[in-house]
Amino acid sequence: MTIYTIGFTQKSAEQFFEAIKKNNIELLIDVRLNNKSQLAGFSKGSDLCYFLKEICGTKYIHCDEYAPTKELLSAYQKGSVSWDEYEQTFDAIMEKRGVCKTFLSRFGAFERVCLLCSEPTPEHCHRRLVAEKIQRSNADIRIVHL
Repeated sequence: MTIYTIGFTQKSAEQFFEAIKKNNIELLIDVRLNNKSQLAGFSKGSDLCYFLKEICGTKYIHCDEYAPTKELLSAYQKGSVSWDEYEQTFDAIMEKRGVCKTFLSRFGAFERVCLLCSEPTPEHCHRRLVAEKIQRSNADIRIVHL
């Protein structure tokens, strides 16, 4: 399996959907806590599901169990939690939720899966942390950031 990651911020709809098409993504897993924001534009949950199917032939699912808690996200955004603290806390949350086990049991049949969040790059985004956690549990998984 290859786990791709992508953020929609600072991308046009054309850039976003072309990246999904070019990489033959079979399933896009939306790992945002909230996928209904008016600020999400073309990536708003129900619209994104339609666009992915029609433009790319890609399935869509929203899985907020792969998102941080509201409290952790808010603390990081307010600056009361550093990125290092965020990573450690989120790792513990993923461990408690059994992220690796549930991910592979639910999506292991797919070869090309993409994790979606809003951050333009993966460095300070939880989608990278999710992908890396899953990769640590299975050496056959490759990660590609789009």
